[in-house]
Amino acid sequence: MNSGLDASLYLWNPNITVRDSSGKDLLRWVSKQPEWKRMWGRDHFLVTGRISWDFRRKTDNVSDWGSKFRFLPESMNMTMLSVESSSWKNDFAIPYPTYFHPSNHIEVLQWQTRMRNQNRPYLFTFAGAPRPELEKSIRGKIIEQCQASRVCKFIDCSSGGKNCDNPVNVMREFQSSVYCLQPSGDSYTRRSIFDSILSGCIPVFFHPGSAYSQYIWHFPKNHTKYSVFIPVKDVKGMPESIEKILLGISKDEEVGMREEVIRLIPKIVYSNPKAKSESFEDAFDIAVKRILYRVEDVRRVIREGGDPSLGFADGDDYKYTFPQKIG
Repeated sequence: MNSGLDASLYLWNPNITVRDSSGKDLLRWVSKQPEWKRMWGRDHFLVTGRISWDFRRKTDNVSDWGSKFRFLPESMNMTMLSVESSSWKNDFAIPYPTYFHPSNHIEVLQWQTRMRNQNRPYLFTFAGAPRPELEKSIRGKIIEQCQASRVCKFIDCSSGGKNCDNPVNVMREFQSSVYCLQPSGDSYTRRSIFDSILSGCIPVFFHPGSAYSQYIWHFPKNHTKYSVFIPVKDVKGMPESIEKILLGISKDEEVGMREEVIRLIPKIVYSNPKAKSESFEDAFDIAVKRILYRVEDVRRVIREGGDPSLGFADGDDYKYTFPQKIG
């Protein structure tokens, strides 16, 4: 199922009854199906093209964002896969789709080789626009530091995004950079993270919620293997801090991180659905496999006489703290 189907019709509707209607219709229908009663929905999952927070409105205030779909009883029994997860334990993040949909493993290997051999004249790149309306946003500071540096490339995505709408332009700049800055935007995550990985560009994060607490099925637990973390306070408090920190990373560390980023490429792309080859495991395969493991865990709990609801849809605010345990 795809619960992003009502985004344009209902997400911004000022009438919350209308806003919630499609989700209720879906749950009313699915809960009547014979398959539902096997585990009362705990073996069901949804895939949405929007972030989980769009479906977790806590109140009935018109000013609150989104729908309350994920707080409806039937929905809480299901697992949601979305491009950005919430802090609830029945939401899981999967990679944003990129523009690369390989048909076989050979195409992936060829792309990885190409990214290893790219000439990268820029130390770091930022593609984005300032967010002056967001009080805690550091994008303005990042843009200032990038524009003041001779080794940074700034891709201005404001003015209707004309500089960023063409993926060829963005990917070209990412492929020419060692590091790609990935601050939070309207939400914690952004598609640019996966464009940078696809380009062999080492992502630089400023909040653990941008990647480390999100893509737990697709990224290494040890975040230092493939990325750089710079605390927000360092960006706000020290001019030129980004450049100094990145210049302080040894060449060996840089090469090691880039190799790990390139190794991640097969795990974060979605292969061409028309391809007959099954020679590599892509982002879709990984997500479905982990869902099946999750369902089997619930079945085991039921067989052992336990309560399958315990911990299934609980909140986990610790998810967005840092540093996290690395294992």
